[in-house]
Amino acid sequence: MTDSDAPRILLIDDEPSIREPLSEYLTAQGFAVTDVASAAEARSVLRAQGVDLVVSDIMMPGEDGLSLTRHLRETSSIPVILLTARAEDTERIIGLEIGADDYVVKPFNPRELVARIRTVLRRTQQGGRALDPGGTYYAFGDWVLREVERVLIDGEGNEVALSSGEYHLLHALVRHPRQVMSRDRLLDMVRGREADIFDRAIDNLVSRLRKKIEVDAAHPQLVKTVWGGGYTLACEVKRMGPAA
Repeated sequence: MTDSDAPRILLIDDEPSIREPLSEYLTAQGFAVTDVASAAEARSVLRAQGVDLVVSDIMMPGEDGLSLTRHLRETSSIPVILLTARAEDTERIIGLEIGADDYVVKPFNPRELVARIRTVLRRTQQGGRALDPGGTYYAFGDWVLREVERVLIDGEGNEVALSSGEYHLLHALVRHPRQVMSRDRLLDMVRGREADIFDRAIDNLVSRLRKKIEVDAAHPQLVKTVWGGGYTLACEVKRMGPAA
């Protein structure tokens, strides 16, 4: 692997005793690491260079990791892993609710973090940044979801950023159009190991997705609620690409 091929990690932690050795360890594991001590510095890095994944502490002076994660979910699809010193569910639930892809509780074994990073990268990049013109496409309404690239395109050809969770939710829905998908089934497909932590996580994901794809999120026409059943994508989907 060349330096240009190495996954680019942005590490944010205000404690040098944690940040510096962790940065060295991640570099030794084959990642290209930029480490900073604050969310403000992280924002500068994000404006200046491409990043494949953010690892951020939650508790920091000034802007905290939750606020930064919320900003990233509103402006990009960069995956986020949160580091938290608290073992309580509340902080982790909030992190997952606003769009974090995973979390690690301090103190942790660096090998665990590396495993989590690689898992999230596999899930979000599927082997690289190169576009795949031969991939599968799902056309619905005025939208096109490109499966391999994990890209959502609007009717004017513009790319709309999706978090990992939003992508997995939409992918599940377009693969089963007009079918009622229960919350439990969607949680299993979208969240995996985090699903049992917060049974309303799917509702928050649906709410965020509606804000991106519905003309009026308060009166959705695409992703509809089936009372007592779950959710359904209430439109036709045309699948294009290999084996379509």
